[in-house]
Formats: sequence, C-alpha cells, structure tokens
Amino acid sequence: MLDTSLSDAIQNRIDQKTKPLGALGKLEAVAHQLALIQSQGLAQPVAHICINQPTVLVFAGDHGIADEGVSIAPSAVTQQMVLNFLAGGAGVNCFCRANQVALKVIDTGILLPVESESEQLIVQRLGERTGNLAKEPAMTMAQVEQGITLGRQVVLDTIQNGSNLVMFGEMGIGNTSSAAAILAALSDGDVESCVGLGTGISPQQYRNKVALVAAGAHRAKGLAPKAVLAEVGGFEIVQIVGAFLAAAEQQIPVLVDGFIVTVAALVATQLQPTCREFMIFAHHSQESGHQRALAILDANPLLDLDLRLGEGTGAVLAVPLVRAAAEFYNTMASFAEAGVEVTC
Repeated sequence: MLDTSLSDAIQNRIDQKTKPLGALGKLEAVAHQLALIQSQGLAQPVAHICINQPTVLVFAGDHGIADEGVSIAPSAVTQQMVLNFLAGGAGVNCFCRANQVALKVIDTGILLPVESESEQLIVQRLGERTGNLAKEPAMTMAQVEQGITLGRQVVLDTIQNGSNLVMFGEMGIGNTSSAAAILAALSDGDVESCVGLGTGISPQQYRNKVALVAAGAHRAKGLAPKAVLAEVGGFEIVQIVGAFLAAAEQQIPVLVDGFIVTVAALVATQLQPTCREFMIFAHHSQESGHQRALAILDANPLLDLDLRLGEGTGAVLAVPLVRAAAEFYNTMASFAEAGVEVTC
C-alpha cells in the first residue's frame, strides 16, 4: 500500500505552479500519482519525476473458443501477428518508434509456435492454446499459478533492465471472448453488456459469441478469481495478471491499455487491491465491456480515440501525456519562482 503522508505536500507543489488550480486537468492527477509513487520512503516529495525506458510487453496466446467462429480470423493469425511484431510492422511497433518505447513479445501459448532468434521474443508457453471455455475449463489451476509466476518474472526482468514505466499489450484470436467471460463472472449484470464486436464480427456471429460467453461465465460465476481464470481465462491474460502484481510489488506504475488488459487489471485488484494504486488508465476502448470494467475500477482514462486494436497501442499512445505530466511537475515555475503575484 502506498504511503500517502506526502500527498498534500505533492498537491501543494502542483497547485503552486504558474497556472490556475486544476487547469491541467488529468495531467495533474497523473503527476500527483507518479510523484507519490516515487516519493515512497522519502521525507519530502520527490523534486524530479523520472521516466526511464518505458516498455510495452505484448503477451500472445491462443484460445480454443476461436474454433466457434467468434472472430473474423483463424488462430493462425496469432502467429502471423507475432511475426509482424518481431518484424516491426504492427500498429504497436509504429507507436513505439514514434514515442521511444521499448517492446518485448511474450509467447504465452500460441497454437503455431514462432521460430526466431529475436531478442524481442520471450517464450514462456503454458500450452498450445486454452480449452474451449464455452464447453470446458480453459486451463488447469496449475497453469494459472504457473502463468502468474511467469508474468511476474517478465516484469521483474524488465524493471531490472532499467524500466520504471511498463505497459501490457495482448494478441490472441478469441481473447475478447475470454475477457468478456471473466468480466461477466466477476461482476453483476447481464453477459451481453460484457460482449463486444471484437475484430468486427457479423450480427449472427455476435449472437453466437454472446451465447458461448454466457455458457462459460455461468460455469465460473461465484468462483474465486484464480478459479475464474482456470474456467474461462487465457494464457496471455493470466500472465498479464501476474505482471500487474509484480509491478505493484515493485512500486512501478503501469499504463493500462484497453478491454482485455483492463479485465486482467480487474482480476489483479481482486487478488491484491493495492495494485490499483499503480495503474494509470490510458484510453477508452470501443469494446462495450470496457466501460463496465473501467467503472468497476473507478478509472477515468486519459484518451478516447475510438480504438479497438489491442496490442498495447492505447497505452503506448498515452506515453507522451505521462512524460508531459512529469515535465510540468519537474520544470514548470512556481508563482514565487516566476515573480507572479496572484490574489485569492
């Protein structure tokens, strides 16, 4: 849990900048959160927020439910997209280059493994793909525990290599179905509000997807979070949960991406509530379930760009805003420093 004893002093520092109170909106909240995190153990608020080597970890995994036609693409596309990430041709690669963000790709269990010597590829497979969540458990509890451990380790390694701001992306045909089932199982309300169009399926495919997700969610309803993951989770989602837990333990902020990553964030907060203190929500996704997950987490994202790509793209696009928040905190003059007099 964060020590908030310096919170008022940090807010006072922000309020004394040469601007009207609250004039920088959400950037002020980000600066306050970053300063509070980096002031842990200090007697005074940190004078300089450091953003070092922002890194996005893209977790890829395949899903048995993909055989039910819940996506416009077959599972083979997951492998093709992993190769695209490694070749630098995907959307997230473009935004990483534009914003000086490092990228790693994690094979958590894709149907068709990738043969590559790339230093960007990390292989920690839990299997070839999950079971069909509509008909059977997605994985065993042993796989859940192993996945959480592996997700923790990749974040610990990333921090050890110098990063103090991490993001998580995902790739996996069928994973919006898994995320929707997790959300439905862990929250109140109807299943349909958790299920979106994913890759852009037809109305008939959507109705089928709702029914399949409902079958899995009904089986998982009322179970503990890890048991829900075993019933309807994904290998990549499980590892992202572990990644969130490790970031919080190391007191490292996470820029939270869209629907699937937000659902993993929700699971992480149910396992360890203090994880929420280290989350900065990047954007609103077009996936219908994302609004529900954000509401549960009391999250107010920085951006609303009508995104629904995944891959960590929304989180990477928010990096300049995080840097801007740190910069104004670090270098914007106070009224006293600038010789500006204001009256109440």
